[in-house]
Amino acid sequence: MRLTKFQHACFTVEKDSSTVIIDPGIFSHDFIMPHRVIAIVITHEHTDHLDEALIIRILTAHPHATLIAHESISGRFTQHQTIAAKVGETYTFGPFALRFFGGTHAAIADSVPVPPNLGVLINDSLYYPGDSFTVPEEVTVTTLALPAAAPWMKISEAMAFLQRVKPHFAFPTHDGILSTDGKSIVDRMLGAVAGGQGTVYKRLDESSIDI
Repeated sequence: MRLTKFQHACFTVEKDSSTVIIDPGIFSHDFIMPHRVIAIVITHEHTDHLDEALIIRILTAHPHATLIAHESISGRFTQHQTIAAKVGETYTFGPFALRFFGGTHAAIADSVPVPPNLGVLINDSLYYPGDSFTVPEEVTVTTLALPAAAPWMKISEAMAFLQRVKPHFAFPTHDGILSTDGKSIVDRMLGAVAGGQGTVYKRLDESSIDI
């Protein structure tokens, strides 16, 4: 699979000339329309993960693509093919198997309501928890898309999550609120945890990698 990372929480995975897009949000300013999109996965409804105008543009360019998300989101796109994803279920699109975990966004503050949130496991190897630290039980994660900064998290939580999942490879995501200096601090701390457990940690900003 070919993974391409865009700004903040968006990335794409390509295999056999087909592409899945994960969380195209309003901070994905560098997003480039892929070829042959067959599915769009939205983990939850916050706009940094769900830019409705961008999603409509993608679905217009790829009318046979399916949007897969929690039912609170899938119901907004009635003019297009959608699936209301359920935790524990696996959905197949071409060369991709998408299995969903979790169910709830991480707590932000007592006064801030949180929406449903779904983590997604792609082809039993690449895992992204959305805005949560839900660990996929009884799964060996090869590649982890690791949330690195957010109003709902502390760096210690990201470090502990990395230690619990123990992937072979991890890359930071969800870091649009960080400056360049902030990213370097996060990378140093997460990289130290990764190195101590044999995980390869690498920033993939605006680049692609075969996984």
